[in-house]
Amino acid sequence: MWETKRSGWQTLPASDRARVEQFAADYKAYIGGARSALASTAEMIRQARAAGFAEFTAPAQVKPGARLFVNNRDRSIALFIVGQEPITAGLNIVGAHHDSPHIKLKARPVIGRGGIALFKTVYYGGIKEYQWANIPLALVGRISTSDGRNIDVSIGLKTGEPVFVIPDNAPHSDRPLRDRKYEEVLKGEELNPVAGSVPAEHGGVVGQVVQTLTATYKIREEDLVGAELLLVPASQPADVGVDRGLIGGYGQDDRLSAFCAVRALMEARAVPRFTAVAYLTNLEEAGSGNTTGARTEAFFTVLARMIAAQNPRDGADAGLRAALRNSVMISADANDGLNPIFGETTSEASNAARVGYGPTIKMYGGAFDPPPEVTARMRGLLDRAGIPWQTQTPRVGVGGGGTIGGFFSVRDIDVIDFGVPLLSMHSPYEVSSKVDVWYFYRFMSEFFAWDRTTAGEQVEKR
Repeated sequence: MWETKRSGWQTLPASDRARVEQFAADYKAYIGGARSALASTAEMIRQARAAGFAEFTAPAQVKPGARLFVNNRDRSIALFIVGQEPITAGLNIVGAHHDSPHIKLKARPVIGRGGIALFKTVYYGGIKEYQWANIPLALVGRISTSDGRNIDVSIGLKTGEPVFVIPDNAPHSDRPLRDRKYEEVLKGEELNPVAGSVPAEHGGVVGQVVQTLTATYKIREEDLVGAELLLVPASQPADVGVDRGLIGGYGQDDRLSAFCAVRALMEARAVPRFTAVAYLTNLEEAGSGNTTGARTEAFFTVLARMIAAQNPRDGADAGLRAALRNSVMISADANDGLNPIFGETTSEASNAARVGYGPTIKMYGGAFDPPPEVTARMRGLLDRAGIPWQTQTPRVGVGGGGTIGGFFSVRDIDVIDFGVPLLSMHSPYEVSSKVDVWYFYRFMSEFFAWDRTTAGEQVEKR
């Protein structure tokens, strides 16, 4: 069977080709602007309101067909369509994260070296440091002041704006560096982009950079302490290849899944049998901690509030436990695709995912794997919808990783990991297939509408 699997392009109906291209264009527009969890949340709220979603603020809103969203500290968002069944009957949840590897400014971010002002940084998430040298970087994020102002920052994404560059050494003068190992071509403490070069009358190049920032944003220098200022690639998404079948761009791990989940939920027309949820979390690339990561209780607190709104006489804790027990979750996160250059050096080809062959069921061989009954139900859903799919298991002793799913399965939710294969994963310019993105969105649409009481699917009432 596996030898006869065909590319998603070969199984794509001709009538869907234009829709694939339009969906890809919308997706590129999203990742071109949403370079952080902060920016992504703002964009998702804008789109949600346009699609008829309202912020959940009162128990009376929780009724079948209600389209609601909850904004968690501007960096995480959950969107709901309340189903026909009570929430205690279970939810169909797609969980993803919309943070990506980046470089973050330190609390005291500006230093001078050799007449040049540099930003001092610390990297976030798993990166290869050398990939971030010699490319244009943009500065995005937020500065919060002690008098209560939040000031959003974006420098380098628009035409004509300055960018920032981590300067590498010339090949004819780098002999002292040539014995460095692969992982130390550029060290973490050397990820220092040029911030300025024109000295101020008083304060030199460092003073000029600080004066420009404080004057532009009407802040004090100490307001930079704790600011959420990220350096991200400034390049724009684009089609890759003469056939335009691929998408190149920063942050596809995992704003790809985030975009597919939210778009699928927003475009739902009928009221689903079971409450459908798209939940976008933050900080996954650094362990999912803090108040906006998947480890937080925020999502479960919202569910408890909704359950209490539907069942004011029942115990909220018992209702929440029943809802979780009856739920199914797709933990959506990108995975690395079979690399056409390195091949079996880094992957085990017979169990590797190939770009262009559809969404990936991720099977790790350990605690992340769901019970086979859950996998079988998802395979059935894919096959009934005519969606091509494949699997991935990392090469033993080489690959690894996980998703936010583990933080939900321990809460008694059936969770299965799905993804879309990428080339150049975790690099400043990741590559995906348009047809994989399309079919992942299609799969999520089917999942949100999935009625587990039909087609041989039975929901167990507990």
